[in-house]
Amino acid sequence: MNSAYNLPSQVPYKLPFGIVICLVALLTAPLESAIGATTKNNDNRKPNVVIIFTDDQGALDAGCYGAKDLVTPAIDSLADDGVRFTQFYSGAPVCSPSRAALLTGCLPHCAGVPGNVSSRRGHGGMPNKKTTIAEIFEAAGYATAHIGKWHLGYSDDTMPNAQGFDYSFGHMGGCIDNYSHFFYWNGPNRHDLWRNGKEVYEYGRFFPDLMVDEARRFIENNRERPFLLYFAMNTPHYPYQGTEKWLEHYSSLPYPRNLYAAFVSTLDERIGELLEILENLNLRENTIIAFQSDSGYSTETRAHGGGGYAGKFRGAKFSLFEAGIRVPAIISWPGHLPSGATRAQPVHASDWLPTMAELCGVTLPKDSHIDGKSLVKVIESDSAESPHDTMFWGLGNQWAVRRGPWKLIGNPRDPTQDKPVQTVNNLFLSNLNADPSEKENLAGKHPDIVEELKSIREQWISHIKSYR
Repeated sequence: MNSAYNLPSQVPYKLPFGIVICLVALLTAPLESAIGATTKNNDNRKPNVVIIFTDDQGALDAGCYGAKDLVTPAIDSLADDGVRFTQFYSGAPVCSPSRAALLTGCLPHCAGVPGNVSSRRGHGGMPNKKTTIAEIFEAAGYATAHIGKWHLGYSDDTMPNAQGFDYSFGHMGGCIDNYSHFFYWNGPNRHDLWRNGKEVYEYGRFFPDLMVDEARRFIENNRERPFLLYFAMNTPHYPYQGTEKWLEHYSSLPYPRNLYAAFVSTLDERIGELLEILENLNLRENTIIAFQSDSGYSTETRAHGGGGYAGKFRGAKFSLFEAGIRVPAIISWPGHLPSGATRAQPVHASDWLPTMAELCGVTLPKDSHIDGKSLVKVIESDSAESPHDTMFWGLGNQWAVRRGPWKLIGNPRDPTQDKPVQTVNNLFLSNLNADPSEKENLAGKHPDIVEELKSIREQWISHIKSYR
C-alpha cells in the first residue's frame, strides 16, 4: 500500500473480509508460463468470467490504492489475491466510450462511440455491427449476462440483448435514482429499468441490491456451464446514495468526501456479496474476476462538486489529464495468476477482451478488429514490456497521445480548476516519469517531441477513419 497518497484519516483500519477468491481451474490451451502451471478442473470446463465495472471511482479510491479513510475490504481482497495495475487507463474519461472500449476491445472512436450516447429511449449508440466480448464468448458456449448500467444505446438494436448478452437487467441511460429508478438529469423525469428488453418496476428497492439479486439468479441458473457476467455498477456515480450504515460511519469526514466515501463502501459491500455468491456455490475456483472503474471521479454539481480522490494526479472525469483516465484495475485468479502483485506497465481497458480470451482458451474471430492486446505476459511478470508502444484518447476537441513517458494533450481541460490550463498553442506536454502530476508544460522546451507526437496522432486519425 502506497502511503504517499494518504488522506486525513478517520478510518485507520480495514474491516476483515474472509473471502478468498480462487479462480479458474483449466485453460483450454496451456500457456508457456507460470500461468500454465495450474490444477486442472475435473470436468475440463472453461472458466467463468466476471467483470466488475464501477462508475466514476477515483484513481486512488480504494484501500489497496492508498486511500486511508476508506473501508473497501472486497476490492482490497481482489488485490490481495491478484494483480493490481498502477498505470491502467480507461478508454475515455466518461461513461459510454470507456464501456465501448472494454466490451469491444477497440478504441472508442473505432467502436463508434467517441462520446456519451443519449439516455433517451429510441436513441441508438454503439453500432450493432461491432463485435462484443459477449458475442465472442457466447459463440464459445458461454451464458452471458449484463447486469447494471448500460449507457451504450437505448434502441432495440443497441440494447444488451442485441449485443451478445443472453440476459440483461438494469438501466439503459447514464444514471438513475437508486430507489425510484428514474433518470432525472433533464426533464421530464423518465423511468429506466429493464429486464431483457421489457420495462420492469421495482419502486423503492435499492438498485445495487437488485443487481446482486439478479446476479445470484443468473449464476445459480448457469452454474453447470461457463458464464460471462458483466457486472456494471452505477456507483459511486451520482446521485450519492450510500446506505445509512456507511453515511453514519463517515459522518466525521468533510463534505463532500463523507457522501462519496459512504457510496464507495456501499458499492464495495455489494462486491463482497457477489464474491460470496460465487464462494457459496463452489464456483470460486473456476471464475476469473476483473475489476475496473470507467473513469476518474466526478466534479459535477450533482456529484456535490467532488468527493473523490486522485492524490498527486491532475484532473478528474471529463479530463485527459491522468486523474481522468488512470483508474483502479485488478485481475484476480489465485493459484493461476500472481497474488498480491503490482504491475506498473501502461495498459488499457481494451486489453481485457484479448486477455480474457487467451486465459479462457476462447478463439477471437479472424475478421474482428481489436486494438487491445493480451496482458498475460504483463500479468505474469513485472519486467515484461507494455504491449502498447503508443496510446490514444479523444473526447470532444480534447485529444491525447502517450508514447513511453511522453504525453501530449491537445485542448486540455482540468475540471478541478476554475482557470484555463496554460498551454502552448493549445498543447500540453508532460513527461510522466519525471512529472506524474503533470504540473509543468514542456511543450515549449521540447518542440521536437511535440511534432513527433502530433504526427503519431495524425496516423491515429487515419486509423480511425479506416474502420468507420
